[in-house]
Amino acid sequence: MPVVIAMLRGVNVGGHNKIKMEALRALCTKLKLRDACTYVQSGNVIFKTEERDLASLAKRLQNAIERDFSFHPDIILRTSSELRDVIARNPFAKRRDIAPNKLLVTFLANDPGEEARNRAAKIKTEPEELRIDRREVYIYFPNGMARPQMAWPTIERMLQTSGTGRNWNSVTKMLEIAEKLEAAK
Repeated sequence: MPVVIAMLRGVNVGGHNKIKMEALRALCTKLKLRDACTYVQSGNVIFKTEERDLASLAKRLQNAIERDFSFHPDIILRTSSELRDVIARNPFAKRRDIAPNKLLVTFLANDPGEEARNRAAKIKTEPEELRIDRREVYIYFPNGMARPQMAWPTIERMLQTSGTGRNWNSVTKMLEIAEKLEAAK
């Protein structure tokens, strides 16, 4: 049975769109998603599912959250194999000066296409470093993420698709959880 990682955008940020992870796991069970595990409080849930249509699954989850918690978050889904691929494609992997807590992967809802990726890649982002690959944007924040110089809303508008970011430590931990679910019978 495939394992899927769901990342909810804007959950439990600044006191808005609150959802307890226990309640999110219970909602997944109600939706017949199996062995749901959450990671940190920012809306990451990993589960097994028979569902093959990920767009339909995201919509079902989104509608259930709206019904039960009265807000409508963007939800980005990746299979465990897609997340493995995201990690394998890390353009910063061979650099020794990269701190994992300063590397962010923004998972996009859709592939913006080559033209949009090229336009966004031309935006000056220094000192941050931005690399766009398919449905992921890898951003390195050498001075930390607290006060970036880069204007993410401008980049997101150029890409014409929404996304949600997770730091590298979270990305690798979510894959670790997904792999444990895959190994469990």
